[in-house]
Amino acid sequence: MKVLLLKDPKEDDCGQDPYIRELGLYGFEATLIPVLSFEFLSLPSFSEKLSHPEGYGGLIFTSPRAVEAVELCLEKDNKTEVWKHSLKEKWNAKTVYVVGNATASLVNKIGLDAEGANCGNAEKLAEYICSRESPALPLLFPCGTVKGEILPQMLKDRGIPMESITVYQKVPHPGIQVNLNSYYAKQGVPASITFFSPSGLAYSLKHIQELSGDNIDRIKFAAIGPSTARALAAQGLPVSCMAESPTPQGLATGLRLALEAPRC
Repeated sequence: MKVLLLKDPKEDDCGQDPYIRELGLYGFEATLIPVLSFEFLSLPSFSEKLSHPEGYGGLIFTSPRAVEAVELCLEKDNKTEVWKHSLKEKWNAKTVYVVGNATASLVNKIGLDAEGANCGNAEKLAEYICSRESPALPLLFPCGTVKGEILPQMLKDRGIPMESITVYQKVPHPGIQVNLNSYYAKQGVPASITFFSPSGLAYSLKHIQELSGDNIDRIKFAAIGPSTARALAAQGLPVSCMAESPTPQGLATGLRLALEAPRC
């Protein structure tokens, strides 16, 4: 059964994207098509903040891209050695909160200890942060231009200080239309399409609707998390599956149930 995942391919230690492998175990033939590209912003300002951990109570990372912004700051400003020998330990003396295992893995790679990885979305992470002792200093939150307001609002309501800085923006991947055209020409209409972000949905939906035509009602639409599910619903599309967690296992389980369900 053919399923389409609108995300970047990412190889793990086994040399294969974990979503491709996990879905294959469930009998799905998955194809990945990237729909997003990223541009980094405000790196000099972010680099300056990273150089002064004494001014913050900790860090919040809700996306892999925000961690990549840290790596870029260290490379561009030749701070890699300073990070290894002093800055890293100073940040590790504070709390570093993350959403999801993918983000946690990248945080670990830059030498930081992560908390909250099992929180599958920003709302659950906010609940986790609120359950901890409130820091006296603000939590530094590098984020994208399109960030959910749930986490900042929940922290504000609980009186937890936070300072956000926009370090990246999402833009459409230049190959969306060509890659989708090629997929439909070779594979036909997929049994399911999974969206990984509201932005990815916004950039690809028009092309999918045009290519699918009247067959769009046959497609089971899936979302990796609640914000993407809400974006699907806002477009008037039925959400057949929302992954229990933003992981290959969570998506595979949800798709199996959705695609085994009888069609109305």
